Amino acid sequence: MRFRMSRLSALMLALVFALTGSSCAGAKKAEAKDAVEVEAPTVAVDKAKVERISRELALTAEFRPYQEIDVMAKVAGYVKSINVDIGDRVKQGQLLAVLEIPEMADDQVRARSLVSRSQAEVARAKDELQRAESSHDIAHLSYTRLSEVSKQKAGLVAQQEIDDAHGRDLVAEAQVNAAKSNLTSMEQQVQVSNSELAKTETLMGYTRVTAPFDGVVTRRYADLGSMIPAGTSSSTQVMPIVKLSQNDLLRLSLPVPESAVPSVHIGQEVEVRVPALNRSFRGKVQRLGEKISSATRTMETEVEVQNSDMVLIPGMYAEVILSLSSPHAALTIPITSVDMGSDESSGKVAIVTPENRIEFRTIQLGLQTATSLEVKSGLDEGHLVVTGNRSGLHAGEDVRPKLIETAATPAH
Repeated sequence: MRFRMSRLSALMLALVFALTGSSCAGAKKAEAKDAVEVEAPTVAVDKAKVERISRELALTAEFRPYQEIDVMAKVAGYVKSINVDIGDRVKQGQLLAVLEIPEMADDQVRARSLVSRSQAEVARAKDELQRAESSHDIAHLSYTRLSEVSKQKAGLVAQQEIDDAHGRDLVAEAQVNAAKSNLTSMEQQVQVSNSELAKTETLMGYTRVTAPFDGVVTRRYADLGSMIPAGTSSSTQVMPIVKLSQNDLLRLSLPVPESAVPSVHIGQEVEVRVPALNRSFRGKVQRLGEKISSATRTMETEVEVQNSDMVLIPGMYAEVILSLSSPHAALTIPITSVDMGSDESSGKVAIVTPENRIEFRTIQLGLQTATSLEVKSGLDEGHLVVTGNRSGLHAGEDVRPKLIETAATPAH
């Protein structure tokens, strides 16, 4: 009886040990599974999505005024007054400065005097012509009467008397012709004097320096009393009065690559991004160089940007986005998710399967934007592609995906 109880006790003790061992093994397996889950790396992923994209070309350029000049003086003189300074906005025809030229004022007085003198000479020549014509009328009438009497009654008037009357008639006629010539000469002299006066007054008009177009004074060279040389020579000593810029319309000169030239045309609208202002503006292609540079293989292209509010300043840098193809719907993934191939028409991506395992795929690529790539084959919409560091990942590896969606590429 005692033996049976001892055997029963031994069996119960063995059962307890077996149950305890089984529980420990299960706990160890659960801990190992949790350890695997904890050790699975977290990877950043994004979804392959369909969006409208287009082929774009970004070119950097510097804003230039639509037109900019140094305002010169036509005549040399001293600055009598200057009405503008840096930053002033002026209208076309607005008075900028007045020059003082004392000797030119004397020339103007002299020219006016010559005109008055010439007009007086014309009046005197007209009087002389009138006297000559009167004398000729009397001489001609006397000769005509004597000739008629001689014809009616031969011998009544001596031939000598008739010849003398004829001679006086011819002399009087010659005096009339001379008076007419003198009057013509005096009238021409009046024209010469008037031309001289007009020239002098034109030069006097150049003492008033005006704005040739609407613009902004960006620099002032002269002050009151400054001696301004005439801006009619190529001498480097010629000093302008001010620098004037038309800034309500700005230019951007772009070197468009040869491959993109066929896609650029006059009137094409472009996006102009200005990093300094963190803003974008609309521009338009207005001029094409129509010639490829042999040195750079680019074509000079000008884009105009309206600047009526004067927020853009010449000299600012801008990034011009030229759209080289029409927007179309395509499957896209972030550029950061692709390891590009040698020909840039294919690449390799790492995707996360529904079982949260890494799988590597080769894909065919299409258009590229600033942030995305078009996928022609190899992926479907909704696939999760790894966008972060992929160097330590292996095919079949368990991972924990973290969705980080990138901003969609705007269609132009």
